[in-house]
Amino acid sequence: MSNAFEPLPPDQAGGTRSAPAPVAGLEAVYDVPVQVSAVLGRATLQVSQLLKLGRGAVVELDRKLGEAVDIYVNNRLVARGEVVMVEDNRLGVTMTEIVKLDRAG
Repeated sequence: MSNAFEPLPPDQAGGTRSAPAPVAGLEAVYDVPVQVSAVLGRATLQVSQLLKLGRGAVVELDRKLGEAVDIYVNNRLVARGEVVMVEDNRLGVTMTEIVKLDRAG
């Protein structure tokens, strides 16, 4: 199974695209909860190293600053994005690429 990434085009104002209009017939699934995760990076540690971590410890991840983050919905990779600052010093993720999965095979 191969993954291909397609960037999302910006809207007329140069920002990100707005949410699509509701699709008729899909109202039944609008209230179904899904788990959305943004993976900033990964690290492998031994249990002994993990137990030594304390407040303020730094764990080096396998991603570089400015590199895209993976966005998962229900543990399935669906997109890539960038970390952004939201009001009140909170972080968010802007979706920049949709992952298209090859269903053949």
